[in-house]
Amino acid sequence: MSEQIRVGVVGFGLAGRIFHTAVIDATPGFKLQGIVKPTGDEAKAAYPGVPCYRTIEEMFADTSIRLVVVATPSHTHFEIAQRCLREQRHVIIDKPFTLTSLEASTLIDMARERNLLLSAYQNRRWDGDFKTVQQIVAGEELGRLVNYRSHFDRFRPEPRRGTWREGGGPGSGILFDLGAHLVDQATTLFGTPSLIDASIRIQRDEGQADDAFDIRLTYQQHHCLEVHLSASTLARIPGPRFHLNGTRGSFVKFGLDPQEDQLKSGLRFDAPGFGEDTESAWGTLQILDEAPRRIATERGDYRAYYENVRDALTGKALLAVTPVQAWRTTRLIELARRSSAERRTIAVDLHGQPE
Repeated sequence: MSEQIRVGVVGFGLAGRIFHTAVIDATPGFKLQGIVKPTGDEAKAAYPGVPCYRTIEEMFADTSIRLVVVATPSHTHFEIAQRCLREQRHVIIDKPFTLTSLEASTLIDMARERNLLLSAYQNRRWDGDFKTVQQIVAGEELGRLVNYRSHFDRFRPEPRRGTWREGGGPGSGILFDLGAHLVDQATTLFGTPSLIDASIRIQRDEGQADDAFDIRLTYQQHHCLEVHLSASTLARIPGPRFHLNGTRGSFVKFGLDPQEDQLKSGLRFDAPGFGEDTESAWGTLQILDEAPRRIATERGDYRAYYENVRDALTGKALLAVTPVQAWRTTRLIELARRSSAERRTIAVDLHGQPE
């Protein structure tokens, strides 16, 4: 067996604990070699055999660590990633990749100069519902797609005080949090849109960070396909997660991918039923005058992201989530914020996109 890739994870909050260390630990070919957590002993308790550090400099002293995962508050991603690249480490950055496209370009240039891997953690490409939607779009059973709606609804009427995500500072808010996933999924399916129109809002009483958004992407190259992306924290009865309309029919899917809740509950990837949707949550497809039929949801598996990174580092595969794709998502979020602030539809301008 080839030597394992040793990984250090910076941050042990929700992202580091649930979406990274648990997934890395379950993916063959990786060895969790270090965790940076400035305070508390949660990391040491969860992984007693893994060195835990208070500072990133302490972790850098272990030169066997080849890959560093940045799972810290969003506004720190750029600075920490720069430090990792300067130390000649491959880097994965949890979403959002960076807060600006200029920061993203800077990191891409640094990684290329040093021949290092750089990627954004877009694990929701491996949600079972999105994998199902990908198959439906690719199969063209709906005919020419005219409308794609992707919603991420929650009900959290009270802002979580004292958290960086809802504090109103740089990198906070639902657009950077969930919008990064929805934009990435849309561009994975359809590429770069022609036009963008957005409304980004604070809807909750005493809210400090944006907690709702609606984004419309128009694809003139696809017969003016319209893509609607939205998220809300005040949806007591959630709408469909996906709703697609085409010239021959429609597909609708309710419910969220189960992996996040399963990981939070401590369920392992090898447990029976992990990543599998309940039959009651399967989507419904109806074509022309045919009877509606239920479509089994593909099994989701976040390990696929890290499996691809492993294979890219060992020369067996191309990187699935490229830094240029991460730059594009960052740029579209910038344009969405501008559209909302100026209250107008704007043409998508990818000026400055790295080659």
